Amino acid sequence: MKLGSVFRRLLLGLASLFLLLALVSGTLWWYYHPAFETTPGIVYGQDHGQDLVFDVLRPRRPNGAGILLMVSGSWKSSRDGILPALVAPLLRRGYTVFSVRHGSQPEFTVMEIIAQVQRAARFIRHHATDYGVDPHRLGVSGGSSGGHLSLMLATRGGPGPVDAPDPVDRESSAVQAAALFFPVTDLLNLGTSTENPGDGGPPKSFVKAFGPDATNLARWKVIGRETSPIYHLTSNLPPVLILHGDADTLTPLEQSEWFVARAREVGATVRLVVRSGKKHGWLTMLWDIRRFADWYDQHLRPGAGREG
Repeated sequence: MKLGSVFRRLLLGLASLFLLLALVSGTLWWYYHPAFETTPGIVYGQDHGQDLVFDVLRPRRPNGAGILLMVSGSWKSSRDGILPALVAPLLRRGYTVFSVRHGSQPEFTVMEIIAQVQRAARFIRHHATDYGVDPHRLGVSGGSSGGHLSLMLATRGGPGPVDAPDPVDRESSAVQAAALFFPVTDLLNLGTSTENPGDGGPPKSFVKAFGPDATNLARWKVIGRETSPIYHLTSNLPPVLILHGDADTLTPLEQSEWFVARAREVGATVRLVVRSGKKHGWLTMLWDIRRFADWYDQHLRPGAGREG
């Protein structure tokens, strides 16, 4: 075979590979840049003089259901919002996304943060028609502390006081489905976590996040139980999907396994997907969010949601 022919074939192969890569890259860019409209900075409440806000990301073709996305890591919440690529699979399926930001610890305790996201759910339900969503078709998602807060809504969401002065606070904070990443579910049993202090106390790096009483072990048992989703499981739990890596040392897989086992004991619908070799977060989480969309397609379709 002549050298020129070999060279031409090599160039043709390289050109074909380049075109394939360009096609794949272009398709991925298109997929993660869906068309949507944003309404930023809607104030859903105030705490200690600080506005609590969420952004609304509305897809081009809404399907009538809404997803509360907990913008949270280490129980801290960014004021900058989120990258739309994070929720592209949800927007492409027609879900209106509410990017919920809460106050950050240690300025706010985890208990206060839980109350804040409960308020967000009530506010969104109260104004659901303004956002074009069905108040009985709300889901919640998050990762790490955002996963914990998602489960606190799933397990503790419910009607507000009927005599509350603010009509928003009378609304239910319940959600009809949840899909999340690697949550802590039992703060009283941190197991093999690197955050386990070894004395039954709060997570080592987050003692201040639970307020001054958290250093008192007797008081901590009350605080830890109140803020742990696993102790509030009932048969009314909405369908929950959890993705968790089996190499996670911060929030070990056992946290999700314990939650799933307890949930099944009470007859609740929970699915755990284990990511082999993955730690506390992984690059392909963006792709895994498609599973969240699949879950919501199944459990937030018209007529599938529970009253909330």
